[in-house]
Amino acid sequence: MYNKNILCRETSDDDLNFIIDVQKSAFGGNSVAQLTTELLEDDRAMPRISILAFDNTKPVGHILFTKCSIEGINNCPLMHILAPLAVIPEYQNQGIGEKLTRNGLNLLREMKSEIVFVLGHIDYYPKHGFINNAGSLGYTAPYPIPEKDKDAWMVMLLNSKKLTNFGKVICSKAMDKPEYWRE
Repeated sequence: MYNKNILCRETSDDDLNFIIDVQKSAFGGNSVAQLTTELLEDDRAMPRISILAFDNTKPVGHILFTKCSIEGINNCPLMHILAPLAVIPEYQNQGIGEKLTRNGLNLLREMKSEIVFVLGHIDYYPKHGFINNAGSLGYTAPYPIPEKDKDAWMVMLLNSKKLTNFGKVICSKAMDKPEYWRE
């Protein structure tokens, strides 16, 4: 089921309370909301893409893409990590996450980002073009991913024709904590 009344737009500084409310509702607590706040304030996460979804004036979803790079690569092409993606419970399974993801990926392409990574659900993200087990393709996560979850670390080509610049992915300071790298 797809909710056609949902409108997505890039966020502004005035949207922080909307973003926090969506994150708290979607994840049932403060931890992801706190991470999101830190990511939005982290200079190493720039340039970033932050999008809110609204049902009329009600914020119902949010997605964030933050800059990352490859360790030891000078002049690394522009790359991003998708985290987090949140939809409030009563609006889940209506295509809002898909709409947010598609909008974000399109903006990243316009920005000339080459590659995007995600640590997420192995059945959801491949529907959007992500390739499971980025580690087996030469992209090591910032922290070790348990063997049982290796397929949850994914990659997608955006503007690149092929995967290059392999190595350990370096994320923003806010996300550079081992607890964020478990599926």
